[in-house]
Amino acid sequence: MYRTALRNVLAHKGRLLMTALAVMLGTAFVAGTMVFSDTFGKAMRDSNSKSYSDVSVQVVDNAAGSRVSAKEKSESGSATLTDATVQQFAALPGTAGARGVVSGFTGVADRNGNLVGQFWAAKGANFTPGQDGGDARYPMAEGRGPANGKEIALDRKTADKAGYKVGDTVRVAANGPVIEAKLTGIFTTADPVVNSGGTLTLFDRATAQQLLLEPGRYSSIVLTAKPGTTEDALLAQVQPTVPAGNQFDVETGAKLKADEQKQIAEGTNTLRTVLLAFAGISLFVGIFIIANTFTMLVAQRTKELALLRAIGASRKQVTRSVLVEALAIGVVSAVAGLLAGVGIGAGLQSLMSTLNADMPQGSLVIKPLTIGVTLLVGVLVTVLSALLPAMRASRIAPVAAMSNGDQPVSQKSLVVRNTIGSLLAAGGLALIGFGASTGNDTGRMPVAIGAFLALIGVFVLLPLLSRPVIALVGPVLRKLAGTPGKLAQQNAVRNPRRTASTAAALTIGLTLVTGLTVLGASVTGVIDRAITDSMKADYLVGTANGMGLSDQVPGEIAKAPGVAASSPLTSVYWKLDGTSKAISGLNADSFDQLASVKLTSGSTAALGQGRLLVDQDVATKFNVTTGSTMAVTFPDKSTGQLTVGGVYEKGGMLGPVVLANGEILKHEPKAQVTDVLVKGKDGATAALKQSLKDATGANPVIEVKSKQDVRDRFSQSITFILNLMYGLLAMSVLVAVLGVINTLAMSVFERKREIGMLRAIGLDRRGIKRMVRLESVVISLFGAGIGVLLGCFIAWAVNGTLKSSLAGLTTVVPYGQLALFLLLAGLVGLVAAIWPARRASKLDILESIKTD
Repeated sequence: MYRTALRNVLAHKGRLLMTALAVMLGTAFVAGTMVFSDTFGKAMRDSNSKSYSDVSVQVVDNAAGSRVSAKEKSESGSATLTDATVQQFAALPGTAGARGVVSGFTGVADRNGNLVGQFWAAKGANFTPGQDGGDARYPMAEGRGPANGKEIALDRKTADKAGYKVGDTVRVAANGPVIEAKLTGIFTTADPVVNSGGTLTLFDRATAQQLLLEPGRYSSIVLTAKPGTTEDALLAQVQPTVPAGNQFDVETGAKLKADEQKQIAEGTNTLRTVLLAFAGISLFVGIFIIANTFTMLVAQRTKELALLRAIGASRKQVTRSVLVEALAIGVVSAVAGLLAGVGIGAGLQSLMSTLNADMPQGSLVIKPLTIGVTLLVGVLVTVLSALLPAMRASRIAPVAAMSNGDQPVSQKSLVVRNTIGSLLAAGGLALIGFGASTGNDTGRMPVAIGAFLALIGVFVLLPLLSRPVIALVGPVLRKLAGTPGKLAQQNAVRNPRRTASTAAALTIGLTLVTGLTVLGASVTGVIDRAITDSMKADYLVGTANGMGLSDQVPGEIAKAPGVAASSPLTSVYWKLDGTSKAISGLNADSFDQLASVKLTSGSTAALGQGRLLVDQDVATKFNVTTGSTMAVTFPDKSTGQLTVGGVYEKGGMLGPVVLANGEILKHEPKAQVTDVLVKGKDGATAALKQSLKDATGANPVIEVKSKQDVRDRFSQSITFILNLMYGLLAMSVLVAVLGVINTLAMSVFERKREIGMLRAIGLDRRGIKRMVRLESVVISLFGAGIGVLLGCFIAWAVNGTLKSSLAGLTTVVPYGQLALFLLLAGLVGLVAAIWPARRASKLDILESIKTD
């Protein structure tokens, strides 16, 4: 039996080719993901291995720096790290040395005024010379370190990218005006930011503090231990002397390094999990192809299997023979997939290097786990997918199977299948509806479980759905293609199970693609409405990385030519009635010119009276209305009362609570300025935009954005995410195409006699080709149509769970894109039918008619 099984594999190489390719592609995705993630993770760990080599203990002030959020600042204490703190730590018995570190965002402009590198990897720090005039952390390859506020030093990679050399004038900026400084030195460093393609700018200590923090303040202090003093012992000495405040972290160098390695591992594992999820989708699609292929092979070999039963083969032997075929295909495909996966891993590493030449590189890492998982997954998926067809093969009766034709599917089995499918689909849809009705994130799990059950239920019901749905296109096919169209429609519904299995592969892909597209359009729509409805300003001035602006920027912008009104948009966190709430601040005298809220009661004029405006959610939660008072706790722990001057509808760019900047600055003079809103005398003009850029010193870090720019920026982010998802789903769509090709090719083989008879009674080769192509298109559109409908429904449900987070969120169905998806699905069916149709048209008439 085993020899017979292996002969069958060799005898049906062509018919099994697409199945083998499907398994190979899925396992290649798995292997490539694991090889790439292991290689990238090791390269990152090796690159960052020296990050804390000179650190015994580090004390970090988490409230220092412009990247700190308004909430973090409001929750921190008033203590800071100063020179006195450095001296205090240096005097500890176990301390060999202590140095204050200043760190923060600093962008470097190239010769054209553009930012060098990415804003999220642009860093500034202080140069701390020792007795020899050098800083061991930053050895100078050329020149010397900065000595005053008019000098800087750059890392070698940044200097080379921008084409700077020692003596050049370089423009740098944090969150305020641009500084022009002389480049006095170019240094080398093992800093992870630089190793990852970022930039590092060094200032003298006083300038770094003034620019990145505040005079006399450090963001962290690094201590080195004396010989014989362990890191833990030094840590025990340091902890009691740390300033009072909840914003300080104190860790040993070993712990910091371990945490960094753990963070890298978690990031790599997250990447691997996401990629493996899409690999799993491809393998899931492949299951339908494998099961369909073996079902058709068993049907085509009915007489052969019956003869084996007649000469003494048991049911178990027949089952095992089919599974042995699957095992052989699985092993060969998995090995091929492993080899292809290694190539994919190398290709992804090369792609990363092309996109960012500074990303850490390393040799390929192929772990035994990768080999084992890839082979196991390939074999298991293939064998388990062939299990049901194998069991069906064992039920073939020796005598009954000697007759011509396939055994009809029993009515009982269809009733059972449809009953199970109906229960699964109904239960899934009910869970989805319940989850959507919650309106918050508690409904996400019911929606996820319901979507899975509904998807499985729909797959089970596809044979039942295929007949009435495909029957709807019958008149159209007959009108457009005549007899070939009628035959195509009949062929598509002749075997509902086969049609369903073929269409299911496309249903999966289109469900996911449609769901993502509808979600993207819905979120983009609500953001667009929020910007349109709440932003009256012509321009929004802010930083590229979203950090706070310098206090100097709003004043410079207000004096720019062409500005009719402007206001800093500040952000603070105060306690209202005992609960910390985000409060947005705008100037009361220009509020109505720059922003808009939909009031349900009260007036925006209340801002000028020092009163609050709150959204409907806050009003409901705290049971307040216009005229109510709320207890407030300010950052300095003092308390007071604020009166509600108006209630507005939730949504927009201003958040849940609005207060005049004048009132905010009384209690928090250093409130974070997130943006500056600007209204032009002549509206949004190119001249005004240039004037605003000039007012910021043509700062490469600060952006001047119109309403449309804000919309486009967000839309680009959504589009990028969608394109990434589409790319990852492309593998599953390709596997689905292979399934269509395989089914049609084997179907042509089954229908050789029928095709020969059609040719004999007058249907020409073009008609045969058209019949096969239309059959493929009909099946593809059937699967895609079900997927589009299911995807829209799931997206609607997910939107229901997001309403509490995104006020005004409604489901937006992009009909044009969905129509394009259906058109592409039809095109996929047309392309998939090229080879089977060509093969069918070339069949010899007489040989086909005499086929058994």
